[in-house]
Amino acid sequence: MPWLDKVPAVLQMWFAGQEAGHAVADILFGDESPSGKLPQTFPVRLADNPAYINYPGERGQVVYGEGIFVGYRYYDKKDVAPLFPFGHGLSYTTFAYDHLQLKPAYEPGEPIRVSLEVENTGPRPGQEVVQLYIRDVEASVMRPVKELKAFAKVALASGETQTVSFVLDETALAFYDPALKAWVAEPGLFEVQVGSSSRDIRLAATFELK
Repeated sequence: MPWLDKVPAVLQMWFAGQEAGHAVADILFGDESPSGKLPQTFPVRLADNPAYINYPGERGQVVYGEGIFVGYRYYDKKDVAPLFPFGHGLSYTTFAYDHLQLKPAYEPGEPIRVSLEVENTGPRPGQEVVQLYIRDVEASVMRPVKELKAFAKVALASGETQTVSFVLDETALAFYDPALKAWVAEPGLFEVQVGSSSRDIRLAATFELK
């Protein structure tokens, strides 16, 4: 989008069906507040894309050389700034995150319960998609900087606060170990990161898997 700095706003509607015209009008005229989030990363340039050096391949063969580092995982690992990050989306109101709570340690098999408060700090009603990412602080294999493990959409009136809760299990901490041919959740420190997009992390806290 080399023209991005020449326009006051960008509205991405995807495939909205036969009611797309009414939806666009409602948003443009302010009757509804937009609340969607990007399901992918928009790069600044094509060369920033993780598949750039591998696609379209040679002689009918494509090597998926990016491995697990696709989408936001690649941009995080390479520390490449995207044009619009995964999970990004603006609104006609604003939201504040506070009071992230979880236990400092969990036994194997114990549910991992996470909660936080989200407040609509803007002038009008709106909806926010709260995104929860997990970071493995120290793993025996190469892992992404963080991985999306849960999300929740909450509708709030102006000035309203709600508690958003998540329940995770060990599968949210695991990686596939090709040597063991199994999914493994290694004991150690993990970090919960909660935010409005993959590049807009508002709260973080660590816990230990024993």
